[in-house]
Amino acid sequence: MQNHDAHHQQPDAGSHDKHAGHDPDAYRRQFWLVALLTIPVVIWSHEVQMWLGFTAPVFPGSEWIPAVLGTVIFLYGGRVFLQGARVELGDRQPGMMTLISLAILVAFVASWAATIGVFAVDVWWELATLITVMSLGHWLEMRSIMQARGALSALAELLPDEAERVTASGLETIKTLELAASDVVLVRPGGRVPADGEVTEGQADVDESMITGESRPVAKAPGDRVVAGTVAAGGSLRVRVSAVGTDTALSGIMRLVAEAQASNSRAQALADRAAALLFYVALVAGVLTLGTWTLLGEPEEALIRTATVLVIACPHALGLAIPLVIAISTTLGARNGLLVKDRLALERAKDLDVVIFDKTGTLTRGEPVLSAVATAPGIDEADVLRLAAAVEADSEHPLARAIVDGARERGLEPVASRDFENLAGRGARAIVAGTPVHVGGPRLLEELAVDQPASLAAVTDGWADAGRTVMSVIRDGRVIGAIGVEDEVRPESVEAVRLLHDLGVRVAMITGDAQAVADSVAARIGIDEVAAQVLPADKADAVRRFQSGGAKVAMVGDGVNDAPALAQADVGIAIGAGTDVAVESAGIVLMSDDPRDVVGAIELSRATYRKMIQNLVWATGYNALAIPVAAGVLAPIGFILPMSVGALVMSISTIVVAANAQLLRGLKLRRREDDAPSLEPVPA
Repeated sequence: MQNHDAHHQQPDAGSHDKHAGHDPDAYRRQFWLVALLTIPVVIWSHEVQMWLGFTAPVFPGSEWIPAVLGTVIFLYGGRVFLQGARVELGDRQPGMMTLISLAILVAFVASWAATIGVFAVDVWWELATLITVMSLGHWLEMRSIMQARGALSALAELLPDEAERVTASGLETIKTLELAASDVVLVRPGGRVPADGEVTEGQADVDESMITGESRPVAKAPGDRVVAGTVAAGGSLRVRVSAVGTDTALSGIMRLVAEAQASNSRAQALADRAAALLFYVALVAGVLTLGTWTLLGEPEEALIRTATVLVIACPHALGLAIPLVIAISTTLGARNGLLVKDRLALERAKDLDVVIFDKTGTLTRGEPVLSAVATAPGIDEADVLRLAAAVEADSEHPLARAIVDGARERGLEPVASRDFENLAGRGARAIVAGTPVHVGGPRLLEELAVDQPASLAAVTDGWADAGRTVMSVIRDGRVIGAIGVEDEVRPESVEAVRLLHDLGVRVAMITGDAQAVADSVAARIGIDEVAAQVLPADKADAVRRFQSGGAKVAMVGDGVNDAPALAQADVGIAIGAGTDVAVESAGIVLMSDDPRDVVGAIELSRATYRKMIQNLVWATGYNALAIPVAAGVLAPIGFILPMSVGALVMSISTIVVAANAQLLRGLKLRRREDDAPSLEPVPA
């Protein structure tokens, strides 16, 4: 697929800015060319010939092969390191490139000194193999980082190059970049949606996994929103465009991923300080090594040992330890519908003591559903529900829709009715089979001057205490039954709370509902603490109370009404954002409305931190052991570390750090829909 222009331009995710602009393919080409040139340098090296017991072919000028090719290798293969050192020194931040440059400069000077007879030891082969190994290490490092950031490239490729725009004269194929708001586009089966918009015609199952992380296709019909980059299946859609280019949800996701990858964390700051400190440690160690070996009467060995110290101290592993983990964790989260806006928020998530959920729309679906039906003595339950559905069939009220949908789910189609009348604030009435039927709450009972039978009232009182909305069904002036409607608790909420408890985290709930309703929901889900009757404006104060005593608190809400509370919490998590990726008050944005993804965020935080610490310990521990060996502390027992082997050891250390970071990819964040336990209904 072709690269797109404005809507595919990615923000600079330069979390590894020492290598900003470095191309892995350029390092690959450099490595292979330098490796080919190194072969004859090694073959015609007198030292290597002596070790291996062979004699290289001799011809006019053959004695200059190591010097000539070694110089070419230095100028070509070493150029990028010297340029990097110039940048570091210009920024007054000497580090990895400065160390490498010092090492190859020392080796280059020592090699020419040997060639012109100042020293007796030929070290061209060491310089050549040193630059070859350095080029290999940089190639592997850059390739690892580019692969880790591959999610951005994959997201960029989700948009189609072209779209079919619907016009008065038919269809026309245009570049996606030419689309404008209010255009209508045709999305064929198997095609990708070119821009955010609303379905105006057609039905299809849409695969939104690349946006929300949900694997199950979502049915779309007229009036539903669709997102750029998602795939239609099983039908075609006509979509009225609402957002294009950088305003689309996909561009917003790419922006958040890139910003998160570029943002520094506390561990990154520690690694940066350690890398800078390592430069000065290596410089001092190099000077001491040079002075010590010179005083011992070994000027050739002094240069070689100094170069080896500088090589082996290169902070490649430190430089890669944190950025690669950040890149992998951020893209791993994005692929699972978890967007990290603030690296520090993800880092703090590992230490959470309490997770607070907003109830409505987070632990519950935010939509009323039919939950129970009760009848007066001698009345059939199906008759009560059928009559109620008949009255409410023409109403658009959410409670009415819950009754009608609940009846249909139970196989009961509403019968015909006439003379429907909405009774504002009380209920509704209609004529069903020639008989007046009313459906409504307590105010309607008062208005009609009727009472529930005692046996029915005993049941509905329990419903009311549990937070259900009770609606009586009155036929011909007599209460024949009652219907309970409630905001349905998500089945996933029970599993989410259990998993949080397994992680050692307490779970709390904030709601504006009455205490009895809140306690009922909390008991069903397993919530530890409840703050009830909390107004939206007071949620931040409620979060502050949970934080008293130093507790680390996360607030989980919808990111709009809960903005002050999200900002007050140590970690703000916006759940169910869907296409709304511009939730400014949250540090972590969950694209789906599954509360179990909060568990995934905490697990990702803990796993990421473990990888950072493991890599830092390895990188610093390696240098603590390697620098003295490179300086020659084991020379008294006959062990001298060759410069090229030092470069190889340094590269192996980098590869170990990269491989350890890659293990983070095996972390499972998303749980299947059918993993959630069924939620037992409250007994009627």
